Amino acid sequence: MRAREGGRSVRLLRVGETIRHALSGILSRDELADPDLSGRTLTVSAVEVSPDMRHADVFVVPLLGAHADEVMRGLGRSASHLRALLARQVSFKYLPQLHFKLDESFSEGDRIEALLRSEKVSQDLASHPDDDSDDDRPVDGEDA
Repeated sequence: MRAREGGRSVRLLRVGETIRHALSGILSRDELADPDLSGRTLTVSAVEVSPDMRHADVFVVPLLGAHADEVMRGLGRSASHLRALLARQVSFKYLPQLHFKLDESFSEGDRIEALLRSEKVSQDLASHPDDDSDDDRPVDGEDA
């Protein structure tokens, strides 16, 4: 029986991490001639490999989220070339097709943090101090 994390086998997680690491290196060396990618700093935040290992969703984030649409178009155009460069660095029986997706988890985290810091939430928290109903219960050995 294989250990699983979030429904993914350890093998798939390891393959995804190997691909993520190799792609990060390729992208950091600016080995692509695409004008939408040239000189851009990208972070490969995660790679999720399908169970049959034929497809991989590659989640990327451009530095500060700048020019995300251009970067995604460039990655789409460069996917087969990136796959060829990747094949030189990793040795798998099957190298998955790469599908690039914008990782929006960082911006979603920023949005949630901004909501939590908003005036409305602060007012809400101030009007409802900790509702610890346990405070009314007697402590062991105390009479009620």
